[in-house]
Formats: sequence, structure tokens, C-alpha cells
Amino acid sequence: MRLKLPGLALTYLVLLIPSFVSADVLEEILERGTIRIGVTEFIPWAISTKSGELVGFEIEVANKIASDMNVKPEIRVYEWERIIPALQEGEIDVIASGLNITPARALQVNFSQPIAASGISIAANKEKTKNVTSFDELNDKRVVITVVEDSFAQSVAQTFFDQANIRAHPNSELAQNDVLETRAHAYVATVPEVNFFVLMNSRKVDVPVRETLMASSEGLAVKKGEQELLNFLNSWVVARQTDKWLSATREYWFNTVEWVPQLSE
Repeated sequence: MRLKLPGLALTYLVLLIPSFVSADVLEEILERGTIRIGVTEFIPWAISTKSGELVGFEIEVANKIASDMNVKPEIRVYEWERIIPALQEGEIDVIASGLNITPARALQVNFSQPIAASGISIAANKEKTKNVTSFDELNDKRVVITVVEDSFAQSVAQTFFDQANIRAHPNSELAQNDVLETRAHAYVATVPEVNFFVLMNSRKVDVPVRETLMASSEGLAVKKGEQELLNFLNSWVVARQTDKWLSATREYWFNTVEWVPQLSE
């Protein structure tokens, strides 16, 4: 009998361990009644209004996910370089921040199905690039190109403009200001961000070359191993693509300026 007890005890522990290991953050979210969603401020994904309220495409996505889960959204704002570590460290449950799906990032997080197609483009200071007609003309050591540090756009810029001076900033405002104030020739970013930057500063900035540097897709991201939450988000993406909610919301934030008055409220 004494010889069998250790084996029985071990069997009992082994039966208990899988239920503990397989616990998923989805269950925690439903129990606590809130989902913690990380964003980074990029126009028009997430923007602070004059009163401090957050608005934007990803804010609507965050609120809709929470509503469909019947929980409350807890939206946390991070600098770009901190958002993936925040997910990995368990500070947030989901990243909803226009995160481009790349193989390198897929080693760090698990991506949902794409929620939108995008791409990388370039906005340039009109005066400094008035004679530019091709991307090749910007690949010059005398040219200064700004990007957001650790962004997908930075890696694209380094690939396409390996001879240029690539200047990385912690956020888009600083990167764009270099272009507006003629300290840099151009700003490389996602197509929607470039288009809005040009729209709001059309006297100083334009898109010198209409073709995109690279196409891309954006997804939601969860921590590695959170399969149940990922399953829910994939189902959510399919449902909201089917009922056109995602496309209509994307259209409003990326192809209109109807929302701009909200920023001064």
C-alpha cells in the first residue's frame, strides 16, 4: 500500500496540473468584468481630445470588443516601444493599435486575423522635395527621413532608404514636426497616417510619389499562449467584417474628416 501511494499522489497531481496550466486570460476577463486594451496615440487610430478623452478607430474597436464580450473596456495608452512589452508582462490583455502583422512580431505576440489592409507611404516637405519624382531620389545621404522608433515603418524606411539619414523619434508628433519645420525631408508611416498628415498640413506637406512603399495588414494582438482569447477575437473579426461594422468604422475614421471637430471638445 505504501508503495502505491506515491504513484497515486503523482497521478492526482498530474490530473490537476493541466487544468491550471490551460487557464486562459479570457476567463479572467469575464470574471473581472473588464478587458484591458493597450493603444498608442497615432492619428486616427487613437487620439486625445482637448478634454483628454480618447477617440479614434482603435478606440471604437476596443469599445465594440468590450461591448460584445459584455464587459467594460479599460484602455491604457503606451509609447510605441512599450506596448508589446506591456502585453508580454501582463499589464494588458489585447493590443489594438494599428499593429502591422510581421513575422518578427509574430515571434513576440499572437495576431488575430487582419482587421484592415494598410501600407507604408511617405509624406514630404514640399519645399525640400519639390523636384522629387521617385523614391530613388530620396535614397541619398543628404536626405533626412523621420520615422517612429521601433515601428514597421522604420524597418521599411531602412530597407528602401539605406543611404539616407533615418531619424527615429519616440512618437509621430516629433517625427512629423521635423518635416513641418524643414529639419527633415520626409516622414515614412502608414498610408492612413500619411494621408491625414498631408490633409491637415497641405500647404507644407505632400505625397511626392503616389505609389506605396509596401503593403501590410493590421491585426489585434494577444500574449503568446492565450488561445481562447485569440479564438474569440478571430470570431469577432469575422462577425464584424460580415456585418460591415469594421469597414464602415474604418471609412469614417480614415476617409473622412467628420470627426475632426471632436478633437477640440
